[in-house]
Amino acid sequence: MRRPSIQTQQVYQAFLDAPTEETYGFELVKATGLPSGSVYPILRRMEAANLVTAREEVIDPNAPRPRFRVYYRLTGDGMRAARAATRERTDVLQRLSPGWNI
Repeated sequence: MRRPSIQTQQVYQAFLDAPTEETYGFELVKATGLPSGSVYPILRRMEAANLVTAREEVIDPNAPRPRFRVYYRLTGDGMRAARAATRERTDVLQRLSPGWNI
């Protein structure tokens, strides 16, 4: 198994900050400081590996084209993967995002 990138570790850590909560992609973009072009591919890979579950919710049903948001939550396997991936990099992650409580 290959080692997760620092960007993936940042996404994992953002999930671990509120492990039982759902979050959507843009919240992860804000929490990690990563561009959406990095976060969304990471989320797709995590979903394909069954590390997160995703559900869509319509946020503006009256818009000409309904707008929706995708909410993500770590699975049990995702929680284990997140803890393992961030264990070695805790100090680095805290320096990158000082507000995180690990």
